[in-house]
Amino acid sequence: MSKLTNYFRETTEEMRYKVTWPSFEELQKSAGLVLIGSLVFAAVVGLMDIIFKTGLEAFYNSFR
Repeated sequence: MSKLTNYFRETTEEMRYKVTWPSFEELQKSAGLVLIGSLVFAAVVGLMDIIFKTGLEAFYNSFR
């Protein structure tokens, strides 16, 4: 049990004093970049889906 207590004590100390936390402005910028990147990725995947769907429908309809 002492090992577990020591682990949590050391972890808490490291998180308080040794970890460099980003500022609120840096977090906002990072969150904005992630949001924009996710939207661009979703748009590209959606566009690819539409293109493949249209192409496959045209291909299958050519055999009717």
